[in-house]
Amino acid sequence: MIEPNRQGEVWVFAEQEDGVLHDVALELCGKARNLADRLGVSTGAVLPGAGVGPLSEKLIAHGADSVFVVDDERLAHYQTGSYSQVLCTLIQKHRPQIVIYGATPMGRDLAPRVASSMRAGLTADCTDLEISDVSDPKTKIDHENLLLQIRPAFGGNIIATIVNFDQWPQMATVREGVMPLKDPDERRTGNIVEEHVEIDQAALALRLIERHVEQRTVNLKGARVIVAGGGGIGSKDNFQLIQKLAGIIGGAVGASRAAIDSGFIGKEYQIGQTGTTVRPALYIAVGISGAVQHRAGMEESAKIIAINTDADAPIFSIAHYGIVGDFKKVIPMMIKAIRGAGD
Repeated sequence: MIEPNRQGEVWVFAEQEDGVLHDVALELCGKARNLADRLGVSTGAVLPGAGVGPLSEKLIAHGADSVFVVDDERLAHYQTGSYSQVLCTLIQKHRPQIVIYGATPMGRDLAPRVASSMRAGLTADCTDLEISDVSDPKTKIDHENLLLQIRPAFGGNIIATIVNFDQWPQMATVREGVMPLKDPDERRTGNIVEEHVEIDQAALALRLIERHVEQRTVNLKGARVIVAGGGGIGSKDNFQLIQKLAGIIGGAVGASRAAIDSGFIGKEYQIGQTGTTVRPALYIAVGISGAVQHRAGMEESAKIIAINTDADAPIFSIAHYGIVGDFKKVIPMMIKAIRGAGD
């Protein structure tokens, strides 16, 4: 554990692969900028890898004031030991007060190792981060400007706010897509700091023999149109109507947790607090009641159309257009109308 540094920066782990920054790193740069402004400090991004220096300008354009580049051929491919050694060394040297990571497979592997080495607290899978004054219920001591780490708990049934009073730096992983990706400001300037970290050979315990990369088959974050089905769809066979409508309008297929839990479709299609957060131009919610957990993942859609037999379903409270009716009748009518418009 390092001593609390109230003037420490807000840092982002700038995850990249093959010289391409992960979207979540850019999303977090924007959030780090907001947190740092609230604290009156600067933001930093830690960028390990090989030949990654040119990515620094992009991180600065998205909100970083400083980019700490660790360019080493041995960091070309991610390994827990080497990357955690880089983070720990820089944290000890510069003493940031907050470090945030994307809740990606890499971030979920790296952050706990760094937290353990630093004897720091870590909250996983956050959906929001805020700065606030907090009173420690044990010591009754008031603390100014601590990081509130907000995440769903108990299967998404409640929202927990977690505070780290004395185990610094304050650390969290943040789910992809929950922070809006802001437009870059190409006029921003920042510092590019080239760092050298001695990497122990023991930290490079693995040797990459062969590498296979499989592209994602589901990209809900990038979809401009989404048709999502919920528990009200009733069966896996009925879900084919959702897929058919999505195909007709060139949209992606999504689902609520109720549909996932019922086995109608795979978990990679889940939208909501415990799934993917989306902001499409058009979101069609079919047979989705609109529980708060689902709304948290889609309520920022530009236009929302809800189809449900229950006129009092919560989904209608955020929908721009609502259709009260049986989706098995409504969707075929929609498909027919869409096809007719193309004739």
